[in-house]
Amino acid sequence: MVRCLRSKAEKGVAICAGFLLIAAIALPLYINTLKPKDDVTSTGSIASQTSSGRRTTTSDGPYVSNGSLTFVNRTFVLNGSVQLRIISGAIHYFRTVAEGWEDRLRKLKACGMNTVETYVPWNLHEEEMGKFNFDGMLNVTRFLNLAHQLGLFVIFRPGPYICSEWDFGGLPGWLLNDPNMEVRSNYPRYIEAVERYFCHLLPLVRDLQYSKGGPIIAFQIENEFGSYSTDVAHLHKIKEMYEKHGLTELYLTSDNMAGQSRDVFYQHALPTANFKDYYKEGTVLFDQIRRWSPNFPIMVTEFWTGWFDHWLSPHSGLDVEEYARYLREILKSGASLNFYMFHGGTNFGFMNGANKDSFYSPDVTSYDYDALLTEKGDITPKYLKTRELLLEYVYKPAGQTLPEIPGNQDQAAYGNASVSGYIRLDDYLTSVTPVSLASPMPMEMLNISGRGHGQSYGYVLYRANIPRGASQIAFANLPTDRAQIFLNDQEVATMDWNTKSLLVSLPRRPTDDGKNTARLDILVENHGRVNYGTRESGVLNNERKGIRGDVTVDGRLLKNLTAYPLEFKTTWSSWTDWNAGDNGTVPGIFNGSVTVSGQPKDTFLFMKDWGKGIVFINDFNLGRYWSVGPQQTLYVPAAILREGDNQ
Repeated sequence: MVRCLRSKAEKGVAICAGFLLIAAIALPLYINTLKPKDDVTSTGSIASQTSSGRRTTTSDGPYVSNGSLTFVNRTFVLNGSVQLRIISGAIHYFRTVAEGWEDRLRKLKACGMNTVETYVPWNLHEEEMGKFNFDGMLNVTRFLNLAHQLGLFVIFRPGPYICSEWDFGGLPGWLLNDPNMEVRSNYPRYIEAVERYFCHLLPLVRDLQYSKGGPIIAFQIENEFGSYSTDVAHLHKIKEMYEKHGLTELYLTSDNMAGQSRDVFYQHALPTANFKDYYKEGTVLFDQIRRWSPNFPIMVTEFWTGWFDHWLSPHSGLDVEEYARYLREILKSGASLNFYMFHGGTNFGFMNGANKDSFYSPDVTSYDYDALLTEKGDITPKYLKTRELLLEYVYKPAGQTLPEIPGNQDQAAYGNASVSGYIRLDDYLTSVTPVSLASPMPMEMLNISGRGHGQSYGYVLYRANIPRGASQIAFANLPTDRAQIFLNDQEVATMDWNTKSLLVSLPRRPTDDGKNTARLDILVENHGRVNYGTRESGVLNNERKGIRGDVTVDGRLLKNLTAYPLEFKTTWSSWTDWNAGDNGTVPGIFNGSVTVSGQPKDTFLFMKDWGKGIVFINDFNLGRYWSVGPQQTLYVPAAILREGDNQ
């Protein structure tokens, strides 16, 4: 069965093998190790060689690594003797079902990469404060061990802030329950939360460092901090936490054009670059790194292989030939690099991020990214071009070959899903614990019993009685991010980030219905928190969702509301109170099924004519759909399907 929360009620759901996301081609690039060469030792006054082969800083000069991976004369050196050119690709374990990890990693290695890079999403590992999850898709140690078994190194980027077009840059929404929260700073309650999280995460990877026989050769400190702030005291604090938990491998930072020029942390970590255009950005960033130290190796931690999509905007990407032109120059320069992304994957559930420059732009569910592999992991022309260039510039000159390219995983079409039942929203609310409010407040500030914090994701419904005949509602601020307003169950307005007016006119009710009040419902969808911005803008510290500020009805403050947090963590397979048929009103929850014969295969869900909502299959939250595009289909991994009936 396919359960969908939707806000427009047309019929027709198709599960299809064809991927209908507009122009979605994914093409990424990664890493390769050179043959061992003669031992390379340091010269100059900034570092000295110890008897163990480790190098230590002897002044306040540029950073020198004390890990297994060191560098000298712009060259990475592993274990003091092996020259290493890092050719890496980004695969985020949390954007791919665990059953797909090995396929993606094998394709990465066959493309010519010797390293895999991954971020770590705090907001999934600690979705509720103090409750940690490292199972299933979040079993990060399993992912790292699998990379190790396949002979890959790992660049580990634990944040805690990761950007990554991920909700709130990977930070948990519950942080915003503190009205004074200052993320990405040494604000005491933020540091307390980070330390608690790192006490659970970092011990898991301590023994997976290269020095202890594991695959991790480098750790990134925070992420693109130079573009956010110059408060390097925070970077020192994060590094201190890493060291406290026994992380000893090479430390690095990465920044784009907005932040690299003011990176003042190069005495404490290796600076690296993030960019797409080698000519306009790469050359500038590389020259800056060269000026900081004659020993720093040149590395692109994020060579952007494509780009991501926003709802209501055209599809983005990077043409293969333009991409190849940039890559060729990077390879000719001798730089190490990480292809961001090699495989993009999916923003399952409510985890998509957003941008906010002059206006708010939420990201779509797909993180295809026009990377080297498609969202479902298929080989693309960009993958083949990347492999060709890596062979030409890296492997053939060293007399090396690459593994054969693994085949694409099977996919299938399963026809139409039949819709057989529905739940009215009011009926569903009986399963939700309401929160009484004296006045409106954002979802993060709700006093949800047993949590110590509010709601982080999903929707929130605000309900109140207002005088019969009221003519106008006025909001102090636009609800964030999309609000549907109902008067006695009739939708009267929709507001979103493009709405210009804070006023909503209400229709007149009949005067002979015998009631003195009308029921006002305001259903607000959190469409994804902004994941990138500057400290000066204050955007991250103000990413609360729902109703923010006062609401007036005909000039009088709206008081005494009831809020219903709609997080949709329901086990739908155990829900029994479905109304028969497919003619339920919206907003509502609709129940359908599709039959899979034989071993399940990857497929795509086309929510034709359904308007807007979210989809669960077998209790797995696939994410949002919205007919405005550019995304039109949702990727359905075979691993969440089963033979026979699927809910």
